[in-house]
Amino acid sequence: MDFMSILSIFVMACFVGYYVVWSVTPALHTPLMAVTNAISSVIIVGALIASSAAAGGSATSKWLGLVAVALASVNIFGGFAVTQRMLAMYKKKDKKA
Repeated sequence: MDFMSILSIFVMACFVGYYVVWSVTPALHTPLMAVTNAISSVIIVGALIASSAAAGGSATSKWLGLVAVALASVNIFGGFAVTQRMLAMYKKKDKKA
């Protein structure tokens, strides 16, 4: 694939993602965030594959793969932390006598 077709797919995915996320009701925000964390996990797998494929390639590819893994890891762990806090808001609090 040439660069323009890949760029056009990326731009279309950005528009679709924007409209999908902003049209979600607040009640569905937590499940959507959990799915987003799963997508970030797939990004880590892709980054690991890309960096391992660059074994014979340049060091720049390896460093970019490392940066992608680090950023996706931060996104996953931060997303899970926020999801847990949001789910804790729905739990009933025990009333102390």
